[in-house]
Amino acid sequence: MHEWSIVHSLLEEVERCARARGARSVHRLHLRVGALSGVEIALLETAYATFRERTLCADARLEIERVPARWGCPRCQVELAPGAGLCCGRCGAAARLESGDEIVLARIEMELADDAEDGAGAGEGI
Repeated sequence: MHEWSIVHSLLEEVERCARARGARSVHRLHLRVGALSGVEIALLETAYATFRERTLCADARLEIERVPARWGCPRCQVELAPGAGLCCGRCGAAARLESGDEIVLARIEMELADDAEDGAGAGEGI
């Protein structure tokens, strides 16, 4: 169950970013998770609900965007149709995975303390 370690690393990174900006709390996290990343979304959500307690993310909503696998030809620069073979129909080159294996922390929405250095207010995202 590597979802637990993913969430642990996620929370550490969010805490680091939030503290660096003087945030008092985090409201929302937005993740992009690829279809081929090997992540079970339900397990990731369970791990997040379990480990966010007593962190800046205790009340933060987790939004997960599922990213489909997309393959392309590195020579022709064309996208291959879903379900097609993993070689280009034009030139025969082996396909390259363009997206779908990522796990990306795309956005953090946080509330900054009134005395934060940059003076930004609630809802700042990174």
